[in-house]
Amino acid sequence: MTLPPPNELEQILVTQRGYLLRFARLQLRNETWAEDAVSETLLAALARPQAFEGRSQVRTWLVGILKHKIIDALRQHGREIASGDGSADAQEDPLEHMPFAPDGHFAQMPADWGNPEQDLRQRQFMAVLDACTEKLPAAQGRLFLMREWLELSSEEICKELGMTSTNFYVQLHRARLRLRECLELNWFARSPAQ
Repeated sequence: MTLPPPNELEQILVTQRGYLLRFARLQLRNETWAEDAVSETLLAALARPQAFEGRSQVRTWLVGILKHKIIDALRQHGREIASGDGSADAQEDPLEHMPFAPDGHFAQMPADWGNPEQDLRQRQFMAVLDACTEKLPAAQGRLFLMREWLELSSEEICKELGMTSTNFYVQLHRARLRLRECLELNWFARSPAQ
């Protein structure tokens, strides 16, 4: 896949701006910082369109640029980022709802997901995964994206969000369980005819 001509590239960037802005807002929790990160991302893409090598979709390329801009903003603004949402979900006992048997194993095995590598390559799966990620509670979604998409270390995330490592792992586990449930309902449990 090659990059489209400059006038088409500008139009593609305009259509991706909303998605990039939602992603940046979730991570930065500050409208101005999110706008700045997305603007810098789009400017970088326009300044060096030849950096797009066609090994991915344009959106994936832009998210890659945005990830670096978000990390820069997180480091630049340090502890100014809002961390807790004070919701009941964040305050309830984390062990109360975990699906574990007394021996420590999962009480219920996950559904058969088929061949995940093949599914990950499918655009539809990525759209469902994106929708499921957006349905996570804001704090868990942010933590999950910091860990899995921005690839920040546990220590960096705990420092950024002002949380203990125990709470971090509990919240990450909750996010993964919710994503699992959402994916099983909206992707893996679908009938083959869909």
